[in-house]
Amino acid sequence: MQPLKILIADPLAEEGLARLRQATGVTFDVRVGMSPAELTAAVADYDGLIIRSGVKVTKDVLAKPGRLRGIARAGVGVDNVDLEAATAAGVLVMNTPDANTLSTAEHTMAVMLSLLRRVPAAHAHVSGGGWKRGDYVGEQVAGKTLGIVGLGRVGRAVAERALAFQMKVLAYDPFLRTDSAMDGRVAVVKNLDAMLPQVDCLTLHAALTDDTQNLMNAARLSKMKKTAVVINCARGGLVDETALASMLNAGALGGAAIDVFECEPPKDCPLLMAKNVVLTPHLGASTQEAQLAVSTEAVDEMLDYLLRGTIRNAVNVTGLPTDLSARDRAFLDLTGRMAAVLSTWAGDGVDRVEVTTDGAESLASLGPTLALQAVVGLMNPYVEGRLNLVNARPFTQQRGIEVRHVAQSSRQDFPDVVKVRFERGQEFHEVQGAVFLDNRPRILAIDGYRMEMVPEGCLVMIFNDDRPGVIGTVGTLFGERGINIADMMLSRRDKTALMVIKSDGNVPDVVTEELKKSSAILSVRVVSLPRQ
Repeated sequence: MQPLKILIADPLAEEGLARLRQATGVTFDVRVGMSPAELTAAVADYDGLIIRSGVKVTKDVLAKPGRLRGIARAGVGVDNVDLEAATAAGVLVMNTPDANTLSTAEHTMAVMLSLLRRVPAAHAHVSGGGWKRGDYVGEQVAGKTLGIVGLGRVGRAVAERALAFQMKVLAYDPFLRTDSAMDGRVAVVKNLDAMLPQVDCLTLHAALTDDTQNLMNAARLSKMKKTAVVINCARGGLVDETALASMLNAGALGGAAIDVFECEPPKDCPLLMAKNVVLTPHLGASTQEAQLAVSTEAVDEMLDYLLRGTIRNAVNVTGLPTDLSARDRAFLDLTGRMAAVLSTWAGDGVDRVEVTTDGAESLASLGPTLALQAVVGLMNPYVEGRLNLVNARPFTQQRGIEVRHVAQSSRQDFPDVVKVRFERGQEFHEVQGAVFLDNRPRILAIDGYRMEMVPEGCLVMIFNDDRPGVIGTVGTLFGERGINIADMMLSRRDKTALMVIKSDGNVPDVVTEELKKSSAILSVRVVSLPRQ
Protein backbone atom coordinates (compact mmCIF):
# COMPACT_ATOMS: atom_id res chain seq x y z
CA MET A 1 0.00 0.00 0.00
CA GLN A 2 1.29 3.43 -0.96
CA PRO A 3 2.27 5.49 2.13
CA LEU A 4 0.34 8.64 2.91
CA LYS A 5 2.17 11.84 2.04
CA ILE A 6 1.68 15.11 3.91
CA LEU A 7 3.03 18.51 2.88
CA ILE A 8 3.99 21.01 5.60
CA ALA A 9 3.90 24.41 3.86
CA ASP A 10 4.19 26.70 6.91
CA PRO A 11 6.44 26.51 9.99
CA LEU A 12 5.29 23.85 12.44
CA ALA A 13 6.48 23.16 15.98
CA GLU A 14 8.94 20.29 16.36
CA GLU A 15 6.45 18.42 18.54
CA GLY A 16 4.03 18.30 15.60
CA LEU A 17 6.72 17.00 13.26
CA ALA A 18 7.64 14.35 15.85
CA ARG A 19 4.05 13.06 15.76
CA LEU A 20 4.32 12.67 11.99
CA ARG A 21 7.60 10.77 12.31
CA GLN A 22 5.98 8.35 14.75
CA ALA A 23 2.95 7.67 12.50
CA THR A 24 3.03 4.34 10.67
CA GLY A 25 2.62 4.46 6.91
CA VAL A 26 3.07 8.23 6.72
CA THR A 27 5.76 10.35 5.08
CA PHE A 28 5.99 14.13 5.03
CA ASP A 29 7.90 16.97 3.43
CA VAL A 30 8.54 20.40 4.95
CA ARG A 31 8.55 23.00 2.16
CA VAL A 32 8.19 26.44 3.69
CA GLY A 33 8.20 29.55 1.49
CA MET A 34 6.77 27.99 -1.66
CA SER A 35 5.50 30.35 -4.36
CA PRO A 36 1.84 30.04 -5.44
CA ALA A 37 2.98 28.31 -8.64
CA GLU A 38 5.13 25.83 -6.70
CA LEU A 39 2.28 25.04 -4.30
CA THR A 40 -0.14 24.55 -7.20
CA ALA A 41 2.25 22.11 -8.85
CA ALA A 42 2.96 20.21 -5.63
CA VAL A 43 -0.40 19.60 -3.90
CA ALA A 44 -1.60 16.88 -6.25
CA ASP A 45 1.19 14.56 -5.01
CA TYR A 46 0.10 14.78 -1.35
CA ASP A 47 -2.81 13.34 0.63
CA GLY A 48 -2.73 16.12 3.22
CA LEU A 49 -1.62 19.75 3.50
CA ILE A 50 -0.85 21.46 6.83
CA ILE A 51 -0.62 25.26 6.82
CA ARG A 52 -0.75 28.27 9.12
CA SER A 53 -1.66 31.82 8.05
CA GLY A 54 1.20 32.38 5.61
CA VAL A 55 0.15 30.07 2.77
CA LYS A 56 -2.88 30.92 0.62
CA VAL A 57 -4.76 27.94 -0.77
CA THR A 58 -6.60 29.48 -3.68
CA LYS A 59 -8.98 28.19 -6.32
CA ASP A 60 -6.02 27.80 -8.67
CA VAL A 61 -4.13 25.69 -6.12
CA LEU A 62 -7.16 23.39 -5.81
CA ALA A 63 -7.96 23.22 -9.52
CA LYS A 64 -6.21 19.85 -9.85
CA PRO A 65 -6.18 18.39 -6.32
CA GLY A 66 -4.91 14.97 -7.34
CA ARG A 67 -4.41 12.92 -4.16
CA LEU A 68 -5.18 15.81 -1.81
CA ARG A 69 -7.94 14.89 0.66
CA GLY A 70 -7.43 17.19 3.62
CA ILE A 71 -6.12 20.61 4.65
CA ALA A 72 -5.38 21.30 8.31
CA ARG A 73 -4.99 24.93 9.37
CA ALA A 74 -2.83 25.23 12.50
CA GLY A 75 -4.91 28.09 13.89
CA VAL A 76 -8.47 29.38 13.81
CA GLY A 77 -9.00 31.61 10.79
CA VAL A 78 -9.32 29.91 7.40
CA ASP A 79 -9.74 33.01 5.23
CA ASN A 80 -6.49 31.99 3.49
CA VAL A 81 -8.26 28.89 2.12
CA ASP A 82 -10.87 29.02 -0.65
CA LEU A 83 -13.49 26.92 1.15
CA GLU A 84 -15.86 26.78 -1.81
CA ALA A 85 -13.13 25.47 -4.08
CA ALA A 86 -11.97 22.97 -1.44
CA THR A 87 -15.50 21.64 -0.98
CA ALA A 88 -16.06 21.34 -4.72
CA ALA A 89 -12.81 19.38 -4.95
CA GLY A 90 -13.84 17.06 -2.12
CA VAL A 91 -11.05 18.31 0.14
CA LEU A 92 -11.84 18.50 3.86
CA VAL A 93 -10.66 21.70 5.60
CA MET A 94 -10.01 21.58 9.36
CA ASN A 95 -8.81 24.16 11.87
CA THR A 96 -7.69 24.16 15.52
CA PRO A 97 -10.18 26.48 17.22
CA ASP A 98 -9.31 25.66 20.82
CA ALA A 99 -5.53 25.70 20.71
CA ASN A 100 -4.90 29.45 20.71
CA THR A 101 -8.05 30.68 22.47
CA LEU A 102 -6.35 31.64 25.71
CA SER A 103 -3.35 33.23 24.04
CA THR A 104 -5.52 35.42 21.82
CA ALA A 105 -7.75 36.43 24.73
CA GLU A 106 -4.73 37.34 26.84
CA HIS A 107 -3.22 39.38 24.01
CA THR A 108 -6.52 41.23 23.59
CA MET A 109 -6.44 42.23 27.24
CA ALA A 110 -2.72 43.07 27.02
CA VAL A 111 -3.06 45.52 24.13
CA MET A 112 -6.22 47.05 25.59
CA LEU A 113 -4.46 47.70 28.90
CA SER A 114 -1.34 48.94 27.13
CA LEU A 115 -3.44 51.38 25.13
CA LEU A 116 -5.44 52.73 28.06
CA ARG A 117 -2.40 52.98 30.34
CA ARG A 118 -0.21 54.35 27.51
CA VAL A 119 2.46 51.76 28.18
CA PRO A 120 4.31 51.82 24.80
CA ALA A 121 4.58 55.62 24.74
CA ALA A 122 5.66 55.73 28.39
CA HIS A 123 8.31 53.09 27.73
CA ALA A 124 9.71 55.07 24.81
CA HIS A 125 9.72 58.22 26.96
CA VAL A 126 11.64 56.63 29.82
CA SER A 127 14.03 54.85 27.44
CA GLY A 128 14.80 58.23 25.95
CA GLY A 129 15.74 59.67 29.34
CA GLY A 130 12.43 61.36 30.15
CA TRP A 131 10.45 61.36 33.38
CA LYS A 132 7.37 63.50 32.74
CA ARG A 133 4.87 61.35 34.55
CA GLY A 134 2.06 63.82 34.07
CA ASP A 135 2.21 63.42 30.31
CA TYR A 136 1.29 59.73 30.53
CA VAL A 137 -1.75 59.62 32.77
CA GLY A 138 -3.89 56.68 31.67
CA GLU A 139 -7.34 55.26 32.32
CA GLN A 140 -8.39 52.23 34.34
CA VAL A 141 -10.61 49.56 32.81
CA ALA A 142 -12.63 48.89 35.98
CA GLY A 143 -16.08 50.37 35.58
CA LYS A 144 -15.80 50.76 31.83
CA THR A 145 -18.13 49.04 29.36
CA LEU A 146 -16.58 46.54 26.97
CA GLY A 147 -18.42 45.63 23.79
CA ILE A 148 -17.54 42.26 22.26
CA VAL A 149 -18.41 41.51 18.63
CA GLY A 150 -18.56 37.73 18.32
CA LEU A 151 -19.08 35.71 21.48
CA GLY A 152 -17.38 32.52 20.37
CA ARG A 153 -14.47 30.77 22.07
CA VAL A 154 -12.13 33.78 22.10
CA GLY A 155 -14.92 36.27 22.75
CA ARG A 156 -16.02 34.35 25.83
CA ALA A 157 -12.46 34.04 27.09
CA VAL A 158 -12.05 37.81 26.75
CA ALA A 159 -15.34 38.34 28.56
CA GLU A 160 -14.17 36.18 31.47
CA ARG A 161 -11.03 38.28 31.85
CA ALA A 162 -12.82 41.58 31.42
CA LEU A 163 -15.32 40.63 34.12
CA ALA A 164 -12.40 39.84 36.42
CA PHE A 165 -11.20 43.41 35.78
CA GLN A 166 -14.64 44.62 36.92
CA MET A 167 -15.74 45.76 33.48
CA LYS A 168 -19.34 45.73 32.34
CA VAL A 169 -19.58 43.46 29.29
CA LEU A 170 -22.00 43.70 26.36
CA ALA A 171 -21.91 41.32 23.41
CA TYR A 172 -23.25 41.31 19.89
CA ASP A 173 -23.42 37.99 18.08
CA PRO A 174 -26.01 37.37 15.33
CA PHE A 175 -26.16 33.68 16.29
CA LEU A 176 -27.19 34.33 19.89
CA ARG A 177 -30.92 34.29 20.52
CA THR A 178 -30.88 34.97 24.26
CA ASP A 179 -30.87 38.25 26.20
CA SER A 180 -27.80 37.30 28.20
CA ALA A 181 -24.91 34.86 28.19
CA MET A 182 -22.38 33.31 30.54
CA ASP A 183 -24.83 32.83 33.40
CA GLY A 184 -26.30 36.30 32.96
CA ARG A 185 -22.99 38.11 33.42
CA VAL A 186 -22.89 39.31 29.81
CA ALA A 187 -25.77 41.28 28.28
CA VAL A 188 -26.53 40.32 24.68
CA VAL A 189 -27.37 43.20 22.35
CA LYS A 190 -29.45 42.35 19.27
CA ASN A 191 -28.21 45.21 17.11
CA LEU A 192 -24.57 46.17 16.62
CA ASP A 193 -25.36 49.79 15.81
CA ALA A 194 -27.34 50.09 19.06
CA MET A 195 -24.39 48.72 21.09
CA LEU A 196 -21.69 51.01 19.71
CA PRO A 197 -22.70 54.27 21.49
CA GLN A 198 -22.75 52.43 24.84
CA VAL A 199 -19.22 51.06 24.93
CA ASP A 200 -15.91 52.51 26.11
CA CYS A 201 -13.91 49.69 24.54
CA LEU A 202 -14.84 47.61 21.50
CA THR A 203 -13.10 44.32 20.74
CA LEU A 204 -13.69 42.26 17.60
CA HIS A 205 -13.77 38.46 17.58
CA ALA A 206 -15.78 37.64 14.46
CA ALA A 207 -14.85 35.53 11.47
CA LEU A 208 -13.99 37.36 8.25
CA THR A 209 -16.70 36.73 5.64
CA ASP A 210 -18.32 38.71 2.86
CA ASP A 211 -20.83 39.93 5.45
CA THR A 212 -18.18 41.07 7.97
CA GLN A 213 -15.69 42.64 5.56
CA ASN A 214 -15.23 46.23 6.80
CA LEU A 215 -17.81 45.55 9.50
CA MET A 216 -16.47 48.58 11.36
CA ASN A 217 -16.70 51.16 8.59
CA ALA A 218 -16.77 54.94 8.86
CA ALA A 219 -20.50 55.02 9.55
CA ARG A 220 -20.26 52.58 12.44
CA LEU A 221 -17.08 54.08 13.90
CA SER A 222 -18.81 57.47 13.97
CA LYS A 223 -21.50 56.05 16.27
CA MET A 224 -18.96 55.43 19.04
CA LYS A 225 -17.96 57.80 21.83
CA LYS A 226 -15.07 60.13 21.02
CA THR A 227 -13.20 58.63 23.97
CA ALA A 228 -13.84 55.01 22.96
CA VAL A 229 -11.09 52.65 21.83
CA VAL A 230 -11.15 49.85 19.25
CA ILE A 231 -9.26 46.57 19.65
CA ASN A 232 -8.85 44.09 16.81
CA CYS A 233 -7.01 40.82 17.41
CA ALA A 234 -9.21 38.81 15.04
CA ARG A 235 -8.97 39.61 11.30
CA GLY A 236 -7.68 42.77 9.64
CA GLY A 237 -10.50 43.00 7.13
CA LEU A 238 -13.05 43.55 9.88
CA VAL A 239 -12.04 47.22 10.17
CA ASP A 240 -11.88 49.91 7.51
CA GLU A 241 -8.29 50.93 8.23
CA THR A 242 -8.48 54.21 6.33
CA ALA A 243 -11.64 55.30 8.16
CA LEU A 244 -10.20 54.29 11.54
CA ALA A 245 -6.93 56.17 10.96
CA SER A 246 -8.81 59.26 9.82
CA MET A 247 -10.99 59.31 12.92
CA LEU A 248 -8.01 58.76 15.23
CA ASN A 249 -6.09 61.62 13.66
CA ALA A 250 -9.14 63.87 13.93
CA GLY A 251 -9.63 63.05 17.60
CA ALA A 252 -13.00 61.43 16.88
CA LEU A 253 -11.90 58.24 18.70
CA GLY A 254 -9.80 57.72 21.80
CA GLY A 255 -7.44 55.12 20.39
CA ALA A 256 -6.96 51.73 18.76
CA ALA A 257 -5.00 48.57 19.49
CA ILE A 258 -4.48 46.56 16.32
CA ASP A 259 -2.81 43.16 16.03
CA VAL A 260 -4.09 42.17 12.55
CA PHE A 261 -4.10 44.06 9.27
CA GLU A 262 -5.87 43.82 5.97
CA CYS A 263 -2.49 43.33 4.28
CA GLU A 264 0.34 41.78 6.25
CA PRO A 265 2.93 43.11 6.69
CA PRO A 266 1.13 46.50 6.54
CA LYS A 267 3.52 48.46 4.34
CA ASP A 268 1.20 51.31 3.31
CA CYS A 269 -1.40 51.02 6.05
CA PRO A 270 -2.62 54.44 7.27
CA LEU A 271 -2.71 53.13 10.84
CA LEU A 272 1.09 53.08 10.91
CA MET A 273 1.12 56.88 11.19
CA ALA A 274 -2.13 57.32 13.15
CA LYS A 275 -2.37 58.90 16.59
CA ASN A 276 -3.00 56.96 19.81
CA VAL A 277 -2.41 53.47 18.46
CA VAL A 278 -0.77 50.31 19.79
CA LEU A 279 0.30 48.05 16.92
CA THR A 280 1.59 44.48 17.15
CA PRO A 281 2.60 42.08 14.32
CA HIS A 282 -0.20 39.47 14.51
CA LEU A 283 0.88 38.12 17.89
CA GLY A 284 -2.49 36.89 19.18
CA ALA A 285 -1.52 33.23 18.95
CA SER A 286 2.21 33.79 19.36
CA THR A 287 2.88 32.15 22.69
CA GLN A 288 4.99 29.07 23.18
CA GLU A 289 1.98 27.21 24.52
CA ALA A 290 -0.28 28.14 21.61
CA GLN A 291 2.36 27.41 18.97
CA LEU A 292 2.81 23.94 20.39
CA ALA A 293 -0.92 23.30 20.70
CA VAL A 294 -1.91 24.39 17.18
CA SER A 295 0.91 22.33 15.64
CA THR A 296 0.14 19.10 17.46
CA GLU A 297 -3.63 19.47 17.07
CA ALA A 298 -3.34 20.13 13.33
CA VAL A 299 -1.20 17.02 12.91
CA ASP A 300 -3.52 14.89 15.05
CA GLU A 301 -6.56 16.04 13.05
CA MET A 302 -4.87 15.25 9.77
CA LEU A 303 -3.73 11.79 10.88
CA ASP A 304 -7.17 10.99 12.33
CA TYR A 305 -8.81 11.87 9.03
CA LEU A 306 -6.38 10.22 6.64
CA LEU A 307 -5.72 7.07 8.68
CA ARG A 308 -9.03 6.53 10.45
CA GLY A 309 -11.62 8.64 8.65
CA THR A 310 -12.37 10.59 11.83
CA ILE A 311 -13.44 14.18 11.17
CA ARG A 312 -12.70 16.87 13.77
CA ASN A 313 -13.16 20.64 13.54
CA ALA A 314 -14.22 20.60 9.90
CA VAL A 315 -15.06 24.06 8.59
CA ASN A 316 -16.37 23.28 5.10
CA VAL A 317 -18.83 20.48 5.92
CA THR A 318 -21.53 20.13 8.56
CA GLY A 319 -23.53 17.25 9.92
CA LEU A 320 -20.88 14.56 9.49
CA PRO A 321 -20.16 12.37 12.53
CA THR A 322 -16.86 13.14 14.21
CA ASP A 323 -16.20 9.76 15.78
CA LEU A 324 -17.20 6.53 14.04
CA SER A 325 -17.20 3.12 15.67
CA ALA A 326 -16.00 0.05 13.80
CA ARG A 327 -19.64 -0.88 13.21
CA ASP A 328 -20.43 2.61 11.89
CA ARG A 329 -17.57 2.28 9.43
CA ALA A 330 -18.84 -1.12 8.37
CA PHE A 331 -22.27 0.35 7.58
CA LEU A 332 -20.69 3.20 5.64
CA ASP A 333 -18.70 0.68 3.64
CA LEU A 334 -21.79 -1.47 3.07
CA THR A 335 -23.83 1.52 1.87
CA GLY A 336 -21.13 2.55 -0.57
CA ARG A 337 -20.96 -0.97 -1.99
CA MET A 338 -24.73 -1.25 -2.34
CA ALA A 339 -24.86 2.13 -4.08
CA ALA A 340 -22.09 1.02 -6.44
CA VAL A 341 -24.28 -1.94 -7.43
CA LEU A 342 -27.13 0.49 -8.11
CA SER A 343 -24.84 2.74 -10.13
CA THR A 344 -25.09 0.29 -13.02
CA TRP A 345 -28.63 1.64 -13.56
CA ALA A 346 -27.87 5.31 -12.88
CA GLY A 347 -26.23 6.32 -16.15
CA ASP A 348 -29.41 7.98 -17.46
CA GLY A 349 -29.80 10.21 -14.40
CA VAL A 350 -31.08 10.18 -10.82
CA ASP A 351 -34.01 12.14 -9.41
CA ARG A 352 -34.07 10.88 -5.85
CA VAL A 353 -31.88 8.89 -3.46
CA GLU A 354 -33.40 7.36 -0.34
CA VAL A 355 -31.71 5.44 2.46
CA THR A 356 -33.84 3.56 4.97
CA THR A 357 -32.27 2.41 8.23
CA ASP A 358 -34.13 -0.30 10.08
CA GLY A 359 -32.53 -0.91 13.45
CA ALA A 360 -30.95 0.61 16.52
CA GLU A 361 -30.95 4.32 17.37
CA SER A 362 -27.22 4.51 16.64
CA LEU A 363 -27.87 3.35 13.08
CA ALA A 364 -30.66 5.90 12.66
CA SER A 365 -28.35 8.72 13.80
CA LEU A 366 -25.87 7.61 11.15
CA GLY A 367 -28.61 7.67 8.50
CA PRO A 368 -28.03 11.16 7.03
CA THR A 369 -24.36 10.31 6.51
CA LEU A 370 -25.29 6.98 4.94
CA ALA A 371 -27.55 8.87 2.53
CA LEU A 372 -24.60 11.01 1.40
CA GLN A 373 -22.45 7.89 1.13
CA ALA A 374 -25.14 6.41 -1.12
CA VAL A 375 -24.92 9.47 -3.38
CA VAL A 376 -21.15 9.03 -3.57
CA GLY A 377 -21.33 5.34 -4.52
CA LEU A 378 -24.20 5.88 -6.93
CA MET A 379 -22.81 8.85 -8.86
CA ASN A 380 -19.02 8.43 -8.73
CA PRO A 381 -18.80 6.49 -12.02
CA TYR A 382 -20.42 9.42 -13.82
CA VAL A 383 -18.57 12.35 -12.23
CA GLU A 384 -15.36 13.89 -13.45
CA GLY A 385 -13.14 14.52 -10.44
CA ARG A 386 -13.66 13.40 -6.88
CA LEU A 387 -17.04 12.92 -5.21
CA ASN A 388 -17.01 12.11 -1.49
CA LEU A 389 -18.76 12.98 1.76
CA VAL A 390 -17.21 16.45 1.71
CA ASN A 391 -18.87 17.61 -1.50
CA ALA A 392 -21.80 15.19 -1.87
CA ARG A 393 -24.37 17.60 -0.40
CA PRO A 394 -23.55 20.60 -2.65
CA PHE A 395 -23.31 18.16 -5.58
CA THR A 396 -26.93 17.05 -5.10
CA GLN A 397 -28.15 20.59 -4.42
CA GLN A 398 -26.61 21.90 -7.62
CA ARG A 399 -28.21 19.11 -9.65
CA GLY A 400 -31.61 19.05 -7.96
CA ILE A 401 -31.23 15.47 -6.69
CA GLU A 402 -33.45 14.87 -3.66
CA VAL A 403 -31.73 12.98 -0.83
CA ARG A 404 -33.78 11.47 1.97
CA HIS A 405 -33.24 9.32 5.05
CA VAL A 406 -36.02 7.26 6.66
CA ALA A 407 -35.51 5.68 10.09
CA GLN A 408 -37.47 2.63 11.23
CA SER A 409 -37.31 0.46 14.36
CA SER A 410 -36.18 -3.10 13.78
CA ARG A 411 -37.60 -6.22 15.37
CA GLN A 412 -35.40 -7.48 18.18
CA ASP A 413 -34.87 -10.84 16.46
CA PHE A 414 -33.56 -9.29 13.24
CA PRO A 415 -30.24 -7.56 12.48
CA ASP A 416 -29.88 -3.89 11.63
CA VAL A 417 -30.68 -3.38 7.94
CA VAL A 418 -30.01 -0.60 5.43
CA LYS A 419 -31.87 -0.15 2.16
CA VAL A 420 -30.58 2.10 -0.63
CA ARG A 421 -33.04 3.14 -3.33
CA PHE A 422 -32.82 5.51 -6.26
CA GLU A 423 -35.60 6.78 -8.51
CA ARG A 424 -35.69 8.25 -11.99
CA GLY A 425 -39.16 9.23 -13.10
CA GLN A 426 -41.33 6.17 -12.48
CA GLU A 427 -38.37 3.80 -12.52
CA PHE A 428 -36.65 2.71 -9.33
CA HIS A 429 -34.05 0.21 -8.13
CA GLU A 430 -33.05 -0.76 -4.62
CA VAL A 431 -30.57 -2.88 -2.71
CA GLN A 432 -30.94 -4.12 0.86
CA GLY A 433 -28.04 -5.07 3.10
CA ALA A 434 -26.85 -5.70 6.64
CA VAL A 435 -23.71 -5.93 8.73
CA PHE A 436 -23.51 -9.13 10.77
CA LEU A 437 -21.54 -9.71 13.95
CA ASP A 438 -18.32 -10.25 12.00
CA ASN A 439 -18.63 -6.62 10.76
CA ARG A 440 -18.55 -7.83 7.16
CA PRO A 441 -21.11 -6.36 4.74
CA ARG A 442 -23.84 -8.54 3.26
CA ILE A 443 -26.25 -7.80 0.46
CA LEU A 444 -29.63 -9.34 1.28
CA ALA A 445 -31.64 -8.35 -1.78
CA ILE A 446 -31.28 -6.68 -5.18
CA ASP A 447 -34.54 -5.33 -6.61
CA GLY A 448 -36.47 -7.79 -4.46
CA TYR A 449 -34.39 -10.87 -5.34
CA ARG A 450 -33.39 -12.35 -1.99
CA MET A 451 -29.85 -13.63 -1.34
CA GLU A 452 -26.96 -13.35 1.08
CA MET A 453 -23.72 -12.20 -0.50
CA VAL A 454 -20.55 -10.40 0.53
CA PRO A 455 -20.28 -7.61 -2.08
CA GLU A 456 -16.67 -7.66 -3.27
CA GLY A 457 -14.65 -8.25 -6.40
CA CYS A 458 -16.11 -8.40 -9.89
CA LEU A 459 -19.86 -9.06 -9.78
CA VAL A 460 -21.82 -10.04 -12.89
CA MET A 461 -25.57 -9.62 -12.36
CA ILE A 462 -27.60 -11.59 -14.91
CA PHE A 463 -31.38 -11.13 -15.00
CA ASN A 464 -33.02 -13.91 -16.97
CA ASP A 465 -36.20 -15.85 -17.63
CA ASP A 466 -36.52 -18.61 -15.06
CA ARG A 467 -36.14 -21.59 -17.40
CA PRO A 468 -33.74 -24.52 -17.81
CA GLY A 469 -30.39 -24.18 -19.53
CA VAL A 470 -29.50 -20.59 -18.58
CA ILE A 471 -26.92 -21.56 -15.95
CA GLY A 472 -25.33 -23.95 -18.42
CA THR A 473 -25.14 -21.29 -21.11
CA VAL A 474 -23.44 -18.86 -18.75
CA GLY A 475 -21.03 -21.46 -17.36
CA THR A 476 -20.04 -22.66 -20.81
CA LEU A 477 -19.33 -19.13 -22.06
CA PHE A 478 -17.25 -18.27 -18.99
CA GLY A 479 -15.27 -21.49 -19.39
CA GLU A 480 -14.60 -20.88 -23.06
CA ARG A 481 -13.36 -17.38 -22.23
CA GLY A 482 -11.09 -18.60 -19.42
CA ILE A 483 -13.00 -16.77 -16.68
CA ASN A 484 -13.01 -18.60 -13.36
CA ILE A 485 -16.24 -18.40 -11.35
CA ALA A 486 -15.38 -17.89 -7.67
CA ASP A 487 -18.96 -17.94 -6.37
CA MET A 488 -22.53 -17.87 -7.63
CA MET A 489 -25.83 -16.78 -6.04
CA LEU A 490 -29.23 -17.57 -7.48
CA SER A 491 -32.58 -16.00 -6.62
CA ARG A 492 -36.00 -16.45 -8.19
CA ARG A 493 -39.03 -14.17 -8.24
CA ASP A 494 -42.21 -14.81 -10.19
CA LYS A 495 -41.03 -16.07 -13.60
CA THR A 496 -37.64 -14.41 -13.60
CA ALA A 497 -34.36 -15.01 -11.82
CA LEU A 498 -31.21 -13.18 -10.83
CA MET A 499 -27.87 -14.88 -11.10
CA VAL A 500 -24.94 -13.07 -9.44
CA ILE A 501 -21.53 -14.41 -10.37
CA LYS A 502 -18.29 -13.47 -8.63
CA SER A 503 -15.37 -13.91 -10.97
CA ASP A 504 -11.67 -14.10 -10.11
CA GLY A 505 -10.89 -11.40 -12.66
CA ASN A 506 -12.58 -8.72 -14.71
CA VAL A 507 -15.19 -9.76 -17.27
CA PRO A 508 -14.55 -8.22 -20.73
CA ASP A 509 -17.37 -6.35 -22.47
CA VAL A 510 -17.32 -8.88 -25.28
CA VAL A 511 -18.49 -11.55 -22.82
CA THR A 512 -21.41 -9.49 -21.54
CA GLU A 513 -22.43 -8.72 -25.13
CA GLU A 514 -22.42 -12.44 -25.95
CA LEU A 515 -24.56 -13.14 -22.86
CA LYS A 516 -27.13 -10.58 -23.99
CA LYS A 517 -27.55 -12.45 -27.28
CA SER A 518 -29.31 -15.27 -25.45
CA SER A 519 -33.10 -14.96 -25.70
CA ALA A 520 -33.42 -16.08 -22.07
CA ILE A 521 -31.21 -13.33 -20.66
CA LEU A 522 -33.02 -10.05 -20.03
CA SER A 523 -30.07 -7.86 -18.96
CA VAL A 524 -26.47 -8.09 -17.77
CA ARG A 525 -24.77 -5.64 -15.42
CA VAL A 526 -21.18 -5.68 -14.16
CA VAL A 527 -19.69 -3.85 -11.19
CA SER A 528 -16.22 -4.08 -9.62
CA LEU A 529 -15.98 -3.60 -5.86
CA PRO A 530 -12.96 -3.46 -3.54
CA ARG A 531 -11.91 -6.70 -1.87
CA GLN A 532 -12.60 -7.03 1.84
